[in-house]
Amino acid sequence: MRKIRVALAGNPNVGKSVIFNELTGGKAWVGNWPGVTVERKVGILRVGEYEFEITDLPGIYSLTAYSIDEVIARNFIVEEKPEVVVNIVNAAGIERNLYLTISLLEMEANVVIALNMMDIAESLGLKINTDQLSKKLCNIPVIPMIAIKKIGFKELIDAVVNASKTKLKCEKIVDYGSIVEEQIDYVKEKLSEVEDVAEKYPLRWIAIKLLENDKEVVNKVRKFSEKLIEEVEEIRKKLSEKLGVDLEEYFVEKRYEKIAEIVRVAVVRVKEAGLTFSDIIDYTVTHKYLGIPIMVTILYMLFKFTFDVATPFVSLINILFNYILYNAIVNSALPKLLASFLADGVISGLGSILVFLPNIALLFLALALLEDVGYMSRVAFITDKIMHKVGLTGKSIIPMVIGFGCNVPAIMATRVIEDENDRKTTALILPLMSCSARLPVYLVFAGSFFGAYAGTAVLSMYLLGLALAILIATFLRKFVFKGPSIGFIMEMPPYLIPQARTVILKMWERTKMFLFRAGTIIFLGIIMVWGLSITGPSGIIGVEALENPELFSGSWVGIVGHTLSPIFMPMGWDWRATASLIFGLIAKELVVGVMAVLYGVSEENLSQAISTAFTPASAYAYMAFTLIYVPCLATIATIRGELGVKYSLIALAYELVLAYIVAFTIVSLGSLLSLG
Repeated sequence: MRKIRVALAGNPNVGKSVIFNELTGGKAWVGNWPGVTVERKVGILRVGEYEFEITDLPGIYSLTAYSIDEVIARNFIVEEKPEVVVNIVNAAGIERNLYLTISLLEMEANVVIALNMMDIAESLGLKINTDQLSKKLCNIPVIPMIAIKKIGFKELIDAVVNASKTKLKCEKIVDYGSIVEEQIDYVKEKLSEVEDVAEKYPLRWIAIKLLENDKEVVNKVRKFSEKLIEEVEEIRKKLSEKLGVDLEEYFVEKRYEKIAEIVRVAVVRVKEAGLTFSDIIDYTVTHKYLGIPIMVTILYMLFKFTFDVATPFVSLINILFNYILYNAIVNSALPKLLASFLADGVISGLGSILVFLPNIALLFLALALLEDVGYMSRVAFITDKIMHKVGLTGKSIIPMVIGFGCNVPAIMATRVIEDENDRKTTALILPLMSCSARLPVYLVFAGSFFGAYAGTAVLSMYLLGLALAILIATFLRKFVFKGPSIGFIMEMPPYLIPQARTVILKMWERTKMFLFRAGTIIFLGIIMVWGLSITGPSGIIGVEALENPELFSGSWVGIVGHTLSPIFMPMGWDWRATASLIFGLIAKELVVGVMAVLYGVSEENLSQAISTAFTPASAYAYMAFTLIYVPCLATIATIRGELGVKYSLIALAYELVLAYIVAFTIVSLGSLLSLG
């Protein structure tokens, strides 16, 4: 069986995911690109004697090193050299999409064009002559497709097979004019003398990128020849002076001139396009005054759907693990230690993971629907102006909103943010969004201390988290992730009826990633804390420690609580309140349950116990500390998976310090106002 390595490349919203899923049957392995946390999807297609290894490259508009996605895509094409690059082009926006095509041909990639969404182009009055288009693009195959209707796939596969048998010769797709071409040839000749560069890269493409001052390419070549880089710098300056324009702008302009020439020959508008269905909806949903209220309503409905539909499933999982299986093990004839390990460790661990599953799966389902319908682009557009004021873009708002439900999928949702600085900043502030797991703590303390104002106290936690997130984002963008908040020109894809299969596959891939990444950490964390709760310096205390506060105080967890207690003494919290926070590292839902055990009462009677152990000020400070301090294990694991160990440690450190400062400030103000 002959293996053909294929890369799928295209702008966002061109139907790339639909084509990938159709070709691979939805079966793909998902990982990260080397050295970064951008998702890498690879699938296999077998047809006759051929096996196609298909890599889904990130959605990009060009191959300039402006974003991590663009660097990943071009490095894969240049360094791993797939036999064929299938460039998916939106026929309805062909002029904009062809910029990537030109870039691919300049890289000397073996390109096949999948001209998708032909039906939408036709409805807009566009007639595309695919033969002329092919002729103008070095005779590369151009396959008309309507992927969502499964039209054109056989022809695409045949074209890929044929393309893999020959090497495309298309070195000079754009003529940059005699003055510039002369210098391109000169730099190209100099590059041919640098053996390491000449063997690895297309020389004309590297020469153009050096003249464009592409930072990544400049740094790569500098490793082999500092002298050449200095010479190119001089050439670039002289050319810019002679042409009277920045050289990078000149190259871009010439490419668009070539695209305009291609479109004039290959595309005919047979009728004027009137107002489309998408235009009519957009007039309302992106309206200056109506856009935000409509967005809030849609997102509210999304959360209501997620949590209302999930509630019975969450209850079933809770009953199954925390009652049926738990009691079955506890009441069995197993030895006490083994029974506790299985019940308090394994079953509680699995239950803590799976109880999230309905909410997270439904949240991912709802988000996939909104993405495939085309609404998510509109949300980013209408919030972009507001987000720019804190150094972010409109694409940060969706993860922030998701964070009010659960921080884990919120952090995973930052993948849609192209700019690396924006993505890191957004991911690091997301734990400050008050997720649903913190709510039990708010309800117990607000109900115990603030009476008629309990609702206001709870709401204030959400507002406090949002205010702190904005403050930290501003700080990070000014002092840590420096540089301008990069504006983006966002394509508004037409509204489409989503494909059920694509939506379900998206939901499953994201849910599966949560289970493997976050679930493993939670499970192991609970087993570890269980072990530390029934053992101490004297050895095994026994499972009785989980129900007896005196015995528990001699366990490792109890000792840590006592040890840390002096640190939190200024807030008026005893060792039991401190030890409860330790369990909050695993999952914030555990704080209330552990506190009830340590105070020797049921969860229902906890309010009465804490009313004598806290003051209104220390109670409010405890609520704020729970909001801000170290995220749960699932969130830490997700930050580590998305950004790496370094940034997960940064998140841990800054949130712990910030939580302490805020809690101490609240208690101090409470004392001044005689609330302590």
